[in-house]
Amino acid sequence: MHHLHLVHAIGRTPMVELRHCSPKPGVHLFAKLEGWNPTGSVKDRIVREMLLGAEREGRLRPGDTVIEASTGNTGIALAMIGRALGYDVRVVMPENVFPEIPRTLAVYGAVVEWVPADQGVRRAIEVARERAEREGWLFLDQFCNPYNVQAHYETTGPEILEDVSHVDVFVAGLGTGGTLMGVGRRLKEVSPKTQVIAVEPHPGNQLQGLKSLADGFIPPILDFDLLDGKILVRSRHAFRAASELMRREAIFAGVSSGAVLHAALRVAQRLERGNVVLVFADNGWKYLGTSLWTSPPEADEGEELDDIIWW
Repeated sequence: MHHLHLVHAIGRTPMVELRHCSPKPGVHLFAKLEGWNPTGSVKDRIVREMLLGAEREGRLRPGDTVIEASTGNTGIALAMIGRALGYDVRVVMPENVFPEIPRTLAVYGAVVEWVPADQGVRRAIEVARERAEREGWLFLDQFCNPYNVQAHYETTGPEILEDVSHVDVFVAGLGTGGTLMGVGRRLKEVSPKTQVIAVEPHPGNQLQGLKSLADGFIPPILDFDLLDGKILVRSRHAFRAASELMRREAIFAGVSSGAVLHAALRVAQRLERGNVVLVFADNGWKYLGTSLWTSPPEADEGEELDDIIWW
């Protein structure tokens, strides 16, 4: 009964309509709840694919060590799946991650190596790559690994199409670019008119799990030709949208999901009718240490300050 293995619990996440969030009757917002994966994030999908791909290619053998740079979810996914498949796991992360993350990694038995907060994920990637080369470990390398995109092309995309056969706009956060690329390609094969919109933090704003391309690091797997636009979201708007999502829909989602909802509402304002699919990449438990749930930011003027960039 090999299909009862823990890694087969990954994926097939629920799609729900956000009935209380849509700004107009003709526009339907559907959210793919990736927080329902075993470790609570979309990253379970890509880590499974990257590890199984490395096994198939003979680059991983029982008892090997796998190392990755992560600010949270990918590290946790690797800790769980690595443990389930019999690998030692090391995660290199900046010192400013949420405290729940290293605690969770410790529970799964992963070893954490720290880099200074100001050096960020780029330095973590360098350290992970150097350690892997020196020790003969496997560096997962989510930002460059083609299995990242493939996981979404083969699982997330088809699952979305099963639930929402016609997708007018697809909105997801930009982290490694894997979700946008894999799902976007799949959706455009079915309907070339589907618009794919990336959600990024506004320059100078920090949103856990999302990358600003303005800081100069362009994930190698990102293909700009597949994107139809991007929306830059400020932290306070993301936090407030996550809080609204709980208030209106009882969905406990992470900060990046707030950013995606905020962006999707901007998109919805431009549509008369249509189906908008959002990816909510993780659930909210990692952010309980923040004031997000107890005192969300107040509404302010200047909502229109988000930059919507179409190309």
